[in-house]
Amino acid sequence: MSQPYDRGESFCPSYHHAVELIGRRWSGVILRELLLGASRYGQLRSAIPELTDKMLTNRLRELESEGLVTRTVIDASPVRVEYALTKKGKDLENAITALSEWADRWFPAGDDAPPPDPGR
Repeated sequence: MSQPYDRGESFCPSYHHAVELIGRRWSGVILRELLLGASRYGQLRSAIPELTDKMLTNRLRELESEGLVTRTVIDASPVRVEYALTKKGKDLENAITALSEWADRWFPAGDDAPPPDPGR
């Protein structure tokens, strides 16, 4: 019986590229935060504990180069820069929501004990 993700290939380069991109350290968290709306650099930095300036800068550039994030310079005094998801980035919402729900079920915050297996 075929699975919905099985397209008859033993290795799927498209899937591999996507999972490696989203799975890079901090990328998923940045995308999840941007699903809440456009954000300035400092807001992103404050919202994600332990994220360094260097890593945030690198990930934002990478996500921008992949077409998931836009960087908009707002001509004001002082100049502001906002980051937002593109249509391509927003299209990840279902996947990110599903992963968030899975994480809440299997890795509840502040709980050191493994959660019960709902299949048992």
